[in-house]
Parts: sequence; C-alpha cells; structure tokens
Amino acid sequence: MSDLFDTIFSEARSLEGWLVDTRRALHRIPEPGNEEHETSRTIRVELDGLHIPYTQAGTAVVGLLEGKKPGRCVALRADMDALPIEESPECPYASLHRGYMHACGHDAHMAVALGIARLLSTHRQDFAGAVKFLFQPAEETTGGAGPMIEAGCLENPHVDFVLGLHVAPDLPTGHIEVKSGPLYGASDNLDIVIQGKSSHGAYPEQGIDAIVVAAAVIQALQTVVSRSVSALDSAVITIGKIQGGTRNNIIADKVTLTGTIRTLSEEVRHFICSKAVEVCTRTAAAFDAACEVRVSPSYPVLVNDERATGLVMDTALHLLGESNVHLRQKPTLGVEDFAYFLKERQGTFWHLGCRKQGNKSPSPLHSPDFDIDEACLPVGVAVQAVSALRYLQGAL
Repeated sequence: MSDLFDTIFSEARSLEGWLVDTRRALHRIPEPGNEEHETSRTIRVELDGLHIPYTQAGTAVVGLLEGKKPGRCVALRADMDALPIEESPECPYASLHRGYMHACGHDAHMAVALGIARLLSTHRQDFAGAVKFLFQPAEETTGGAGPMIEAGCLENPHVDFVLGLHVAPDLPTGHIEVKSGPLYGASDNLDIVIQGKSSHGAYPEQGIDAIVVAAAVIQALQTVVSRSVSALDSAVITIGKIQGGTRNNIIADKVTLTGTIRTLSEEVRHFICSKAVEVCTRTAAAFDAACEVRVSPSYPVLVNDERATGLVMDTALHLLGESNVHLRQKPTLGVEDFAYFLKERQGTFWHLGCRKQGNKSPSPLHSPDFDIDEACLPVGVAVQAVSALRYLQGAL
C-alpha cells in the first residue's frame, strides 16, 4: 500500500481530540428517527466549515467531497437517530434530551464520518473521483435507508461502492471484525387477529374462546421452524405481545398477537411468511374461529460482497496488524437497514471494536450504561478512509 495510506492513519490518530469532542457534542443531543433536527444542523455546520456541499431531504444529509478529477464514487453511511432510553446520570457528557440516548453508537458513527470528511478534505488533490457522506435518519425505527435511496442519494453522481460500520462492545478497541455473505437477518412483522365468539365463562360451549385459539396458534407457529425448515437454515418466529379478554368470567371473543419473523435467506423468508399465514388460519379454523394474518416486510438480509469485504480486511491487516483483524464465522438474526444500500450497490458492513482494554463485562448496545472507548474513533476513520481511497484508485 502507498505511503499516503500510512499518512492517513497518522492523521486520523492526530484527530482523536477533535473526534472525541465531536462525538460528545452529538451524544448530548440524541433525537428519535426522522426528528434529528439539531443533529442534522450540527452536521451541516461541520460540512459548511469544510466547504463540502450537501443536499438535504427531511433530516437526511448527503455530503459530496470531490477529488482532483472525475472518477469512481464511494458512499460512506452514518446513521443519526437515538433510542428512547433514559441515560445513566453518571456520564459526564450525558444526554440533554430527557428520555433519549445514543445507546447504539450512532454518535460514534457520525463522528467517524465527519472525521473522514475533515481528513479527506485536505487530500482532494490526492485522489480522483468522489466520496459521498450519507447521514441517515431512522435506522432504529422505520428504516431511513430506503427513503434515502428513493430520494436519489445513490445518484448524481452515481455511487459505485458503499461502506458502513458499527461499533462493537464485544471487541476491544484497535480490533475490527468482517464477514462476507449474510451478516444480519431479514425481519418481517407478524400481526394476527383471532375472532371468536363471546359467552359467559360458565357456559363455554356457547362461545368460541379466542384465548384458547390463540394458545393453539402460538404452539402451532413454533412448529413452522422446527418441522418445516431445514435444521441447516436459520429462522426464528417470536410472538412478543398478546392482548385479549375483558373479565375473568367472560369468554374472550377477540385476541390480537404481534411478533417478528427473522431469517437469513430470501428463499426461507418467503417460505416462512407464507407458511405462518397458512398455519394461523388453519389452526383457528379447527376451532371454528376466524383469523386475519398480516405479514409486513421490514429490513432485508444484509449480504456483504466478498471482494468488498476482502478490501476492508486487507486494509485493516495493513493498518492494524493480523492479530487485530477478525473474520466472523456466523451471522446474527439482528437486523440493520444498511442492507438496503447493499441491495443496490457493491459494498460491505463491518464491526469496529470499542471495548476498553481490561473491561471484561462491557454494557451492551441499547442499555442505559452503554458507552464506548473513544480511542476507537481514529481507528474507524483510518480503516474506512483508506478502504474508500483504495477503491477509488481501482483496488477492485
């Protein structure tokens, strides 16, 4: 690799103080999905200071940094939204927005992206092509990636390659993790309404007990994965909420169930969604009850491109050393809406270690005590920036 890439790593480390300040400023102003107004404004101010033009749609911001001449275009994504979690008050830079917290590291993701923008803006004459910065809302809720794509964020100029990262508290700072192929699962929302017939609890034969039917439906759904899907495939059906009944002595005439379906391939996904509808309706019919089932598609499977993953891995091996680069063996049934970008373009999504050395029990993501070792920030800047530059120079 060229001397420029080592220079980038050195400059990224020199930005650590600025990265920490930026991350903490963003950490103090967490906002829910599609309401990231103060966050979006903070990002725009930073881009203005770097003379990087941008477009805005809602709270989404797309910055465009152009090199010395036209060429390929790489997009780097950073999600912006926070979670409805009350932060532990012990944090010295705790949330100023009561009831919300950056408990998933999106403040770190934005700081890394802004650090790359700051760093590469001083190297405009060292590369051809362009780097787009996709500051995306609503990753935790409705999925902001899809609307951004529909709004044209991958065009004008046409994006050829996309990169994303996520902080990982199970990995120590200075380490990264990559995986080609499926990394995150697909999710589909399951809504079931069982309609029975009410009667007095003393005379159950006069009614159709929707609660008993619901119990049978839940039991039957568990066999979809265990008896209809190969043991070599991964899938989960979870019923997370059930509502029904009004009093202890009245047969319930209606029960609603909500749940989630998680899969790792489109083939299994389509099969399970169809099978779930069939199992619910037929089970309810056996009790003479009606059953309405709605499956609402959510995030798709996140599938990393093999060559793109290899590019990030090679970059990290050079910058961090072999002992600090890990190849993940198994995917997760968690979801990540960066999957929408990877359905449209070649790219990869990787994990940035953020656990302090010696901390054996870090607080997990989505918890009120979650925090990062901020020394991970320049590592994220360096790996992401050098990977982008290598692609612009024709590495793939």
